[in-house]
Amino acid sequence: MAAHRSENLSFSPDCDLSPPHDRRLSKHVRDNVHGNIYLDPLSLKFIDTEQFQRLRELKQLGLVHMVYPGAVHSRFEHSLGVYWLAGEAIQKLKTYQGSELGINLFDVQTVKVAGLLHDVGHGPFCHLFEREFLPKVLKGFKWAHEEMSAKLIDHIVDEHHIDVESEMIKRVNEMILASSEFALPKSAKNKQFLYDIVANGRNGIDVDKFDYIVRDSRACGLGCSFDFHRLMETMRVLGDEICYRAKDYLSIYKLYATRAELHRTVYTHSKDPSEYWKLDDSIIKTIETDPHEELREARDLILRIRRRNLYQFCNEYSVPKDKLEHFKNITAQDIVCSQKNGVLLKEDDIAVSNVRIDLTRGRQNPLESINFFKDYDSEEKFPIPDDRISHLLPSSYQDMIVRVYSKKPELVAAVSEAFENYQLKVYGVKAQVHDTPEKKKRHIGTDTSNKTA
Repeated sequence: MAAHRSENLSFSPDCDLSPPHDRRLSKHVRDNVHGNIYLDPLSLKFIDTEQFQRLRELKQLGLVHMVYPGAVHSRFEHSLGVYWLAGEAIQKLKTYQGSELGINLFDVQTVKVAGLLHDVGHGPFCHLFEREFLPKVLKGFKWAHEEMSAKLIDHIVDEHHIDVESEMIKRVNEMILASSEFALPKSAKNKQFLYDIVANGRNGIDVDKFDYIVRDSRACGLGCSFDFHRLMETMRVLGDEICYRAKDYLSIYKLYATRAELHRTVYTHSKDPSEYWKLDDSIIKTIETDPHEELREARDLILRIRRRNLYQFCNEYSVPKDKLEHFKNITAQDIVCSQKNGVLLKEDDIAVSNVRIDLTRGRQNPLESINFFKDYDSEEKFPIPDDRISHLLPSSYQDMIVRVYSKKPELVAAVSEAFENYQLKVYGVKAQVHDTPEKKKRHIGTDTSNKTA
């Protein structure tokens, strides 16, 4: 994207409402979800940096394109989408309640920049990098991409000498971290509702989800019945938080349910920002062509993926509801220790995936954390308790799915049997829906040697 020279935009937290930048003079891009996205001058200064452009090389859904070939959209597209929706959301609140809430140009620009940069610190391969890879290579290390986003934003401002108020960057970082475990104290004593827009730490309803739920569903060829436009058009600030019409509670449930379905079917040590930005999905090709011996195992794994010589799925089960509270991740060792007769399995023969899926609030009903209002004549906000919600909605709000894979096709039968034995030992029954198909067990004859497949 070409650099864009414009007037110096400097904002103060106390600046009054002034005319927005003329869209006709703005650079714009055509987005396949939102149509034309107009880029304001300050945001362009961030976009036209190598740190932000790196997001073009990060697939939004990591390796999901190996299953859904169309899922090759990038973090770059998503970030522009969140920027746009953040701007649309704050402008709607300004239109309907601007004088009442004291929304000014500084607020509008801050929310838009937060939307634009919320994912600038994301690692490669979707969330696998921070949730699976880093905890294994750096024992006990806690890290979230939101934390790196905040560090990178400071780095970008310093590196590129971007003329922007330090108070704006401070609040941008607070808004990005608002829903993470690294949330910062909010410096603004009023206008707390602004922190609900990009990364909502109160209840998880934010424009980040509005964009990726629609964008990811479309890329994977999946239907999406959730309509964020309805929520954005009717939302209202009461008591310094964004609330929604009571009649729209089913639309909100669709948001949570669609997100959970995407997780079920699709998603499933301090770092230096000046070096981190160089990391993207191209690391796969770097490893693949590197001759060093210490990378041989990684190269072999990538070659298996290229040749579609994948681990063989054996079976899965959902952890019973009464066992969720004290659930501990199942390991390959648990499965190996459950084998009885036949082939002697080793931990290296088995891969286990523990997939937690919820509606953003763990085992709690997310609607309990949302306040609603009756109509636009009412100043009262209220939650909707479980007993007043449709009985067709679920009684449980969290799933834990345990999936087991055999690294060698000839061991599918043995791994499947050990997996069933584990379920019987722990639960007294087979929790899986059905047995592993016999055809799958006979995938490669009856060869039980330990040679590499």
